[in-house]
Amino acid sequence: MSQLISADERRSLATRIWRAGVEAIDSRRLMEETVTFDGDSLRIAGKTFPLDSFRDLIVVGAGKAGQGMVSGLEACLPEEFLKTRVRGWVNVPSDCVGESSGSPIVRHAARPAGINEPRPEGVLGTQKIIELIEQADPKDLCLVLLSGGGSALLPAPVDAISLEDKIEVTQRLSRRGASIEELNLVRTCLSQLKGGGLLRHCRGQHVITLIISDVIGDPLETIASGPTVETFRSPTAALVVLRKYLTDEIPPRVEEYLANGRHDCRRNEEPPSVDNIVIGNNCRAISHAAARATELGFRAETCGSDNQGPAAEFGKTLVEQAAQASPGDQPVCFIHGGETTVSLAGVDSPGKGGRNQEVALAAALAMRSHPEFTDRLTILAGGTDGEDGPTDAAGGYADYKVHERATGLGLCLEDHLRRHDAYNLLDRCDSLLRVGPTHTNVMDLTITLVWP
Repeated sequence: MSQLISADERRSLATRIWRAGVEAIDSRRLMEETVTFDGDSLRIAGKTFPLDSFRDLIVVGAGKAGQGMVSGLEACLPEEFLKTRVRGWVNVPSDCVGESSGSPIVRHAARPAGINEPRPEGVLGTQKIIELIEQADPKDLCLVLLSGGGSALLPAPVDAISLEDKIEVTQRLSRRGASIEELNLVRTCLSQLKGGGLLRHCRGQHVITLIISDVIGDPLETIASGPTVETFRSPTAALVVLRKYLTDEIPPRVEEYLANGRHDCRRNEEPPSVDNIVIGNNCRAISHAAARATELGFRAETCGSDNQGPAAEFGKTLVEQAAQASPGDQPVCFIHGGETTVSLAGVDSPGKGGRNQEVALAAALAMRSHPEFTDRLTILAGGTDGEDGPTDAAGGYADYKVHERATGLGLCLEDHLRRHDAYNLLDRCDSLLRVGPTHTNVMDLTITLVWP
């Protein structure tokens, strides 16, 4: 019974369930399930490529799961094949580089840890990728590895604008609450590689892309901004998004470029054939988390992978859902997937945090209206990549332990929520989820445990 379980034990159970979901979409594990080598052929996601049907294997890509994906691929290939017929370059965050000495596939630190935006080192890495695929032989097989964070890790602004212009636009749109689809639309129109641009640069005649999805519904054109998905790039639509959120704050060079409509939307005369294959997503993580919850004695209820909207509202919703639950004699575990948003509009000096931390803080605050949950409700909200905003935490916990510690320290939950400063409150209340980089990314997992 819940009366016999401490707050720390309840948090431990929530963490075990959350980790089961994350482990199911471990990037190395997914690659080892997807790629096989039998001596005469290379088999990728059910497609067989006899070794004499292609010259070399060119591996490129970007994303938070890049290190694990490359390591998993290398584990599937014999050493001689790696040494003689493989070369590549993959952009990853600096804390995801890992050990790669002697590997023919470079893992390039394209941005610092916790800074999910394009950086000059990312532009350098992307230029290396462009050079590699432009110099490919038509008989080469090109394998592209994409995962969450790929948009920021694969920056190649069009010549008419600077990286600073692109960063400024992206930051402003994000702060004003633009959706991931709107952000990617603008990014695509301002980028050389996004929206099918990688295909336009690639000289190899066959491209196969393996994708770990971090977007609701797994739309191929949105994940990492779809570098291998030919997309009609509409400067007019991008301008509509910019004017919707930024009005008179659009950088002049960006507005001029989009207004002139100078986009080359044409494909190569003989573009490579391409297969885009999703090998891991949020649905898989939820399924495995539910299985672990059942093993631990909970009645698992999955609540979809499409949960979105304001993080603070979602936190309140979790508590209201728990209040309406009927555990009976068996504790209940609600599992939500998706990705919420935090809008900083109207806040002059926002604090520190991320969407999952804000979900946890809002849920903790909502528990005040439900004193019956003193020892019956624990919520964990965490990003499956181990990152949540520009912080060292993946998310946070919500329970009455937060209230007790905040009260003892004289902290005001309402004030921290208003200023979007969840990190500093949860940190002082020992309620942050810190797991380090997970080398994968399929959006967020939220675990809600309700005891009788």
